[in-house]
Amino acid sequence: MPDGATATEEKKITLSESASRRINELAAAEGKVGMMMRVTVNGGGCSGFTYSFDMDNKTNDDDLIFERNGAKVVIDDMSIGFLLDAELDYVEDLMGSYFSFKNPNAASTCGCGSSFSI
Repeated sequence: MPDGATATEEKKITLSESASRRINELAAAEGKVGMMMRVTVNGGGCSGFTYSFDMDNKTNDDDLIFERNGAKVVIDDMSIGFLLDAELDYVEDLMGSYFSFKNPNAASTCGCGSSFSI
């Protein structure tokens, strides 16, 4: 790691404006202090790996925190390897509204965008 760099600077994702807005809305709706969105990558799905999105107000020792406009996303050290340089977006279209990653590490994704392969 370069001098003065933090783990979050070395391992990063970005949040779109719409994702940060929606995370802030969800955190406010929870009514608890310190709510963040926890993103994990799990084995499974039609393409091999799936994204999981949950609200959480706790962090673990291996968590990395990413923030935009007060919205915080927490990702554990194992999952971040699948998400390096990805952008978390919140999409509203005819199919519905959902969180989605623009993930340069994904070789392919399923039709619904909730699973991917590397």
